[in-house]
Amino acid sequence: MGSRLFNLLGGGLLLALGATASQNERGKWVHRKWAGADYSCKCYLGDACWPGKQQWDALNATLTGNLRVDVPPGAPCYNLFQGPLGNVTTYNAAQCANVTAGFGTEQYQIELPAAGLWTYFTNDTCRPTTNPSDTCTLGYYPVLVITATTVGHIQAGINFARENNLRLIIRNTGHDFLGRSVGWGSLVINTHSFQQISFTDSWSGAGGYAGSAITVGAGVQAFDALNKLNALTPPKVMVTGECGTVGIAGGLPQGGGHGPLTNQQGFLADTALEFKVITADGVLRTANEKTSSDLFWGLRGGGPATFAVIVEASYKTFADVPSTGITLNINIANTTLFWQAVTAFTGYSNRFVDNGIYVYYELGIGGQILNVQPIVGVGKTAAQLQAIVKPLFSELDALGVPYQTSTKTFATFYDLYMGLFATEGAGSSALTGGWTIGKADIANNTTGIVEAFKTVLANGSLMVGHIWNAGYGLPRSEWSKSAVNPRFRAASNKLITVIPVDGNAPLADKAAAQYKLTYVVDNALKQAAPSGAAYVNEADPFIPNWQEAFWGTNYPALLKLRKKWDPAGVFYAVSTPGTEDWEQIEYGTRLCKRL
Repeated sequence: MGSRLFNLLGGGLLLALGATASQNERGKWVHRKWAGADYSCKCYLGDACWPGKQQWDALNATLTGNLRVDVPPGAPCYNLFQGPLGNVTTYNAAQCANVTAGFGTEQYQIELPAAGLWTYFTNDTCRPTTNPSDTCTLGYYPVLVITATTVGHIQAGINFARENNLRLIIRNTGHDFLGRSVGWGSLVINTHSFQQISFTDSWSGAGGYAGSAITVGAGVQAFDALNKLNALTPPKVMVTGECGTVGIAGGLPQGGGHGPLTNQQGFLADTALEFKVITADGVLRTANEKTSSDLFWGLRGGGPATFAVIVEASYKTFADVPSTGITLNINIANTTLFWQAVTAFTGYSNRFVDNGIYVYYELGIGGQILNVQPIVGVGKTAAQLQAIVKPLFSELDALGVPYQTSTKTFATFYDLYMGLFATEGAGSSALTGGWTIGKADIANNTTGIVEAFKTVLANGSLMVGHIWNAGYGLPRSEWSKSAVNPRFRAASNKLITVIPVDGNAPLADKAAAQYKLTYVVDNALKQAAPSGAAYVNEADPFIPNWQEAFWGTNYPALLKLRKKWDPAGVFYAVSTPGTEDWEQIEYGTRLCKRL
């Protein structure tokens, strides 16, 4: 494809990059008028405030050459990449075959410098194609990428973005549904190269905890941490997400971080012992219960890309134990019987969480299908787990519901995790929403909740469910130590809703899909489950009153914290504390403040 695509210092792209530098004296904010309102916007390529060649050269020198021009993953399949810095010939048959094969794979996308695993918020541009004469543009992918390999690189990137008022994106794995890892015209700092892992049997840091712990760099993924924990003698385990490719030291704990061990230990955020972070002023800080304790609280569930960039995180680890998993699959054409089965299954959500059981399921994917894989009993024998789920199977039998099921016991939870949780894909385009159903809602309105499920599926949405309670195994005295919504401590059934839509669909179609997600699909769940909440990493960011939905009574403190640690808005992620005045105007491109 040519090294000049990736090396800022090689070729004519640099000239375009610094073309407006002589007008930099006009200031860092750009005035725009949109839909009858006035805005002050971040600085973008083509604006008078965009940094000039000497500034970019100086930054790249500080970064030891790790500043790159961003190119969409699919560019090798096209004759020409029509980028904002100029047109470049890009076709390469071997590279095209490689990206075509890998595009739907999470780990392939994760290892790219600035890709989003799900493409809707990239404007779905420049996907792999068999027609090289198709058009490949940058879309809403970032313009430039810093592949950070040192703390100094991250600091330099933050400082440069702050001083020049650039839109800044922090990316580790790109594993988010809401487009927070990409952004039109932005500068990305990629932290995935921070892969260090260390362990201790006796934590000696702040907080009074003296048990075992793991310390990981920003780029470490769940599967790698779990692999290494399992290799210890005796084996250990930690709270991670359900998906093994998720990074465990960035957006996951900042959103909370739920997974199969949440019933036993709470969120990943609840197990955090310490963070090493770089704040908006470019300063490397330690945040724990004694040092910058307010920041430590906010980083534990207070919102991704909100207060600081996590460089390193330390978490509690736990002894691994034998565990049992059960699978259940219901696939029937009889609509009445299918929904009776779904009602029975949903009605046992409280029984499951009250017994410390975690459940992952998919509803309506591929037809009238309820696929439950797995029902997890951490530390349970097959007999113990089967006794807990027996009332569900007895009710299914009484209804005459045909189903397939299996039970398997594993030597450790790690073995269950690796053996029963299916691999997820990437590269698809969709809008994502969701709602978490409270225990009180299940107890009082199971029938209404299932009616809401019917509304979700009838409107073209898919559903992914996770049955857990973040307060079951965590002492009540620990609940308020993290910033996650207190309503999650009384949760029972967390749902993700998914409406497939192309990122490059006509604007009217995209608006219609967003309206359907917000005001039909997710609203049905909210109305049926009023004691619930929304999980910030897996929900509709445009949900009305998102402050209350995502953080409940914790929001005022989080807003105050944001004003303290990032008053200028160096960091941005949609619908996180302190972003009320920010909008992406001009069809989701420029990030601006309404005047």
